[in-house]
Amino acid sequence: MVVRPSPGAKKAALVLATHGAIVITGWHSYLVRTLGGLNDGVIREQIRAAKALGNDERLAFWLDKRREAKRERRDRLKELPLLALRIAAFTGMTAAGVLVLLVVVATVVWMTGAGDWTDLWVWLGSVLRWLFAAVSLAWWVFAVTWPVWFIVAGHRAGRRSGSTPAWVDRATTRSAIGHGPRPEPVLVTPSIVVTALRDIGYGPLRQSIKAMGDAGAGMLGPISIAGCGVEVDVLLPSGTSTDEVEKRRRKLAENLGRHEHEVFITIPKRARTVRLWIADPGSLDEPIGPSPLVSGNEVKADYAKGLAPWGENLRGDAVGISLFQRHLLITGLSNQGKTASLRALALWLAFVLNVRFYIADLKGVGDWAMFGGIAEVLIQGPTDEHVIEATEMVEWGVREMERRLQAPPGTKFDPVILIVDEAQQAFMCPAREEYITDDGKVKLGAPYGGSKSTSRYFMAARKIHNQGRAVDVLLWQGTQDPTDQNLPKMVREGAHIRASLAVGTEAQARMALGDKAIDGGAAPHLLRQDLDKGTVVTNGGGTKLPAGQSSITIRTHFIDTPEAAEVADRAKALRNGTATRNGMPDQEPRVDPLVDIAAVLGNEPRVFTQDVLKLLSARDPGRYGEWTPGDLKEVLDESGAPSYKSDGRMVVGRERVLRALANRQESTSGDDADEPE
Repeated sequence: MVVRPSPGAKKAALVLATHGAIVITGWHSYLVRTLGGLNDGVIREQIRAAKALGNDERLAFWLDKRREAKRERRDRLKELPLLALRIAAFTGMTAAGVLVLLVVVATVVWMTGAGDWTDLWVWLGSVLRWLFAAVSLAWWVFAVTWPVWFIVAGHRAGRRSGSTPAWVDRATTRSAIGHGPRPEPVLVTPSIVVTALRDIGYGPLRQSIKAMGDAGAGMLGPISIAGCGVEVDVLLPSGTSTDEVEKRRRKLAENLGRHEHEVFITIPKRARTVRLWIADPGSLDEPIGPSPLVSGNEVKADYAKGLAPWGENLRGDAVGISLFQRHLLITGLSNQGKTASLRALALWLAFVLNVRFYIADLKGVGDWAMFGGIAEVLIQGPTDEHVIEATEMVEWGVREMERRLQAPPGTKFDPVILIVDEAQQAFMCPAREEYITDDGKVKLGAPYGGSKSTSRYFMAARKIHNQGRAVDVLLWQGTQDPTDQNLPKMVREGAHIRASLAVGTEAQARMALGDKAIDGGAAPHLLRQDLDKGTVVTNGGGTKLPAGQSSITIRTHFIDTPEAAEVADRAKALRNGTATRNGMPDQEPRVDPLVDIAAVLGNEPRVFTQDVLKLLSARDPGRYGEWTPGDLKEVLDESGAPSYKSDGRMVVGRERVLRALANRQESTSGDDADEPE
């Protein structure tokens, strides 16, 4: 017959052993502190820690402290005999003074007839007997209960010391995160952090911590509350690497009683330092508050100086992002909140009334439908035809950029935001333009998609990335599951703001954010698919990063499609309506040069022909940039508004141009009237 202990007995034995070990640890702590106080133990520990950390400045400081402490101890020993004499003299004088005072009081009592001279001494004897009895009782109580107080004090000191055996820490952790209706969170204390680092399986770090007299406490900065967790900087000992700690994130999290996603490791500016952010258990699974855009309050958006409310960082602080003259790229796996995150920024910017939107939604399920009446172009659909329209839209952005770049210095332009959601569709599109040669043959032209310089979409995106920022022509792209084929390197490197939701691999994370952010601790590939939906890691573009950090993790506000439609309606009410086309025009609208000439003349009665040419070129560089005085003369002569000389120079008269336009209108109206019904 096999005898097995009951679960209750095992649990009781474990509890007894655990608390017994804690008590013994506390007694050991008292002993060490007592001995340390006698022989400068604290200073010796700091010296050993400074040696282990390789901190020469700190080592020199504590060596000076030890020499100073020794000198002070010698001085105290020399003064000890004199101090004893002073204490004895003070005690004797105090006793004599009290005795004289009692004699005087007894004499006064006797002389005033208030009592006998001995009454005071009898009363004093009674008081002394009562005090002796009280002390005897207290001593008896102490003699009976001192073991209990000794155990309680040892247990308290053991808890505080943080040097309990590893099996005790594991037992405490298991009980804290074990099965139960209300599990207790594992508190983050210096001892727990050091123990967790010691046990991550990194030999040099473990050996260095063991060699430290303060058990590794000298490595830690202050543990501060940071949102729904705590944050602490750890200065690693000499001979250890921050890389090796980053690689063991899961083990470190488990040692801290957390899941992997509840511990974030970043590399601050200080050398050989890791910054740990440790979440409260389960806090990252709780949603954050609603976006300020859906609160119903007035939205105050400013393109140049404002910050779009995007979400909260891990500290729980609101994160705003500047969109001023910044290209944007956001990527991630499918159905992780990419479109909602990108759309939230566009909704905020829609409240800036002079911002012009051109949107291509290459998914086409209505995620951007609420921008009808806001966007000038709204393309919705996943087919090759929609990709062709999106490509032509981006190419229009290139032409608009070039027109603005050739305008006179200081010319102001309204911001143009080109948004292509599901941009991987554009890069992977196999369609090519077709044209017919002079001999009637059908030829294939440049492909719309692709990742080479022959791709029309690729080249248009590259051109806007290169120069669009300077004239407020900006490209925002959303793409999923990035590869070198559906997100070429030259395009992704051109974005100022780069954000990633959960991705599958570190290689994809590097594509999304760049090497600098990943090497600095950014880890979108460690986000949990579906569970961390809406959480983005960005390269910090448009945000104010803490010193030394190269990325920031943001839990974005989720605005669902009905809420987005309500926000868009509020923006439309301010914009007074915009005619939205579902594609770019098939051809450029016919331009009347005489109308443009009248426009550039403004209210001036006459303008020099050379100045008219400059104004026309600024108005439309592509059409008028190469015009000569002969071209201008030809148009004016044909229209019946020829230029003429004034003060010896050729000028264009405003009255002649307006008369020519009026005559043309009358002629057109007359022709229409003569037509049969």
